[in-house]
Amino acid sequence: METGIIQKSFKESVKAKEQFFNKKNTALVREAAEAVAESFKGGGKLLIAGNGGSAADAQHLAAEFVNRFEIERPPLPALALTTDTSNITSIGNDYSFDQIFSKQVRALGKEGDVLLAISTSGTSKNITKAVDAAQAMGIKTIALTGKGGGVLAEKADIVLNVDSKTTARIQEVHITVCHILCELVDHMLFQKGG
Repeated sequence: METGIIQKSFKESVKAKEQFFNKKNTALVREAAEAVAESFKGGGKLLIAGNGGSAADAQHLAAEFVNRFEIERPPLPALALTTDTSNITSIGNDYSFDQIFSKQVRALGKEGDVLLAISTSGTSKNITKAVDAAQAMGIKTIALTGKGGGVLAEKADIVLNVDSKTTARIQEVHITVCHILCELVDHMLFQKGG
């Protein structure tokens, strides 16, 4: 029985990735990487937000950019908006949990930055409000989502939607996309043509 669970999960994960990386989404991943690379080139930064497992992905991706991914290169300015517990609890307590990311975007973001908003459902209010705040400031928005994309699919500039209803499968595709973004940005900034 346990072997069946393992094989089923593995096959579903592979299928979700194969379905996601079609021609359209491959082009959108490249467009997202170009947006991040252009922001870094212009002195901007990448802001990343998500809840739960997506918060962990936000921190994981920020670390890949700030430290390094696979090549030796200068640190790149990426910030997970999920890590400052004083800000998060203060905003959540004084205003509402829905504003924990939008207030940070308004405080830390500037035109030319990029916001990567991660939500497996596409309906998390604190994520959609962060996208609204970013767009009002001229910050490009990228959504990593699933389950049809939800509200984020209508709001974000670039929508990377995983066609699955299973949170674990969506998150597995999301982290693959995040690693590919790192590799592409590194290539665009430090390896292309040289």
